Amino acid sequence: MKQNKYDDAKFFTQYKQMPRSVKGLEGAGEWPVLKALLPALQNKSVLDLGCGFGWHCRYAGEQQANAVVGVDISENMLREAREQTDDPKITYVRMPIEDIQFSNSQFDVVISSLAFHYVDSFEAICTKVYDCLKPAGNFIFSVEHPIFTSRKEQTWYVDDHGHRLHWPVDHYQSEGMRETTFLTEHVIKYHRTVATYLNNLIQAGFVIKAVKEPGPTKAMLESDPAMLDEDRRPMFLIIAAEKRETHMGNADIDR
Repeated sequence: MKQNKYDDAKFFTQYKQMPRSVKGLEGAGEWPVLKALLPALQNKSVLDLGCGFGWHCRYAGEQQANAVVGVDISENMLREAREQTDDPKITYVRMPIEDIQFSNSQFDVVISSLAFHYVDSFEAICTKVYDCLKPAGNFIFSVEHPIFTSRKEQTWYVDDHGHRLHWPVDHYQSEGMRETTFLTEHVIKYHRTVATYLNNLIQAGFVIKAVKEPGPTKAMLESDPAMLDEDRRPMFLIIAAEKRETHMGNADIDR
């Protein structure tokens, strides 16, 4: 299922008011960790899957990447991205992530921010990314943490006074579709375990370089006391992987 909530006028209006939409990368709590995992981008070709407003594309351009392609399913997102971009090295393409068909070994780096939990088959994405990366190319992405996506409710367990007691995790091993709410709107996400994310990458031929579960930064905790609760459970999972120069093949992986 290829979901495009962002071309719904009401949903998009709400999304544009989020801190990460207004402040860009500075408003994205996971950005410092993801940024630290990126390789040097100078003279590199970069692909951003689910590019949204193009923040990561423009960052790559600022780092002197020689070519950047941003892919997104939403025309609203891409219109905003094009309006905010003044860099001929950056190209935006309207396309579902599931439909990408780039040349073999076209990119040095593939990045994605908080998009793959909206995609049914991460395994298929891994294969496509592997193919379009150059040997020893880098794949760095963030998703909502599986303990966050495991339950459709995706809320804290509170007492009778509304105090947050704990973050419940249930049906963790039951992977698949979750019908939930985001910005008061009905959305569909796909839950998969940490093991599945890692094994799909390994089976596609990647080497895992880093796995991060970032909490709020010190600056965020100091500026917003409500962020203290965000340190009680990870909201994001960030993985950095590298393409093997010789593919092992699925038969060599112990499932």
